[in-house]
Amino acid sequence: MRVVIAGGHGQIALRLERLLAGRGDEVTGIIRKPEQAADLTAAGAEPLVLDLESATAAGTAEALRGADAVVFAAGAGPGSGAARKDTVDRAAAVLLADAAEAAGVRRYLMVSSMGADQNAPDGDDPVFGAYQRAKGAADDDLRSRDALDWTVLRPGRLLNDPPTGRVRLDEHTGRGSVTRDDVAAVLAELLTAPGTVGRTLELVAGDTPVADAVRAAAS
Repeated sequence: MRVVIAGGHGQIALRLERLLAGRGDEVTGIIRKPEQAADLTAAGAEPLVLDLESATAAGTAEALRGADAVVFAAGAGPGSGAARKDTVDRAAAVLLADAAEAAGVRRYLMVSSMGADQNAPDGDDPVFGAYQRAKGAADDDLRSRDALDWTVLRPGRLLNDPPTGRVRLDEHTGRGSVTRDDVAAVLAELLTAPGTVGRTLELVAGDTPVADAVRAAAS
């Protein structure tokens, strides 16, 4: 399987790249900065420098041709303001979906956020509110596309703790946390789980082995 990951230098993306390369998949990671390339190579992925904030759908489609799946794992990141939440977390995801359709790549995994909602209020943190609205709008756009076999994954609070290998994956899990390693492991399983197409799934730590949790969600 050839998989293209947007946000290829992100913490979840690097973990996913190592997992996919380790099982023999061909992995390309889209990055914005050339100096990030060495980290992707070390993870077993081919780096592709492409700024999704300024790229065109047609140009991005060329990078996706021949892929079996795409994963949107990009994000504006901590320290960015509300404007970049929109240009990265929403607009870049929409651009990647447009490009996937143009390139004929049907499988699309979206790494979203628990509570994402395009009508989310600002609350006590206007930038986080903007992030939740951007993610919600990107999810809604993706879910409107019949030409893509999409799955939206909404993890809870992300941790850098060691992987547990056990999760709870369902349409509604309730609030919780989950390690980035376990998120990557779930994404790797979702890529080959056609029963999860058209599903929006929440993910937190739990008691079920990852492969079994994905299998149950796909049934």
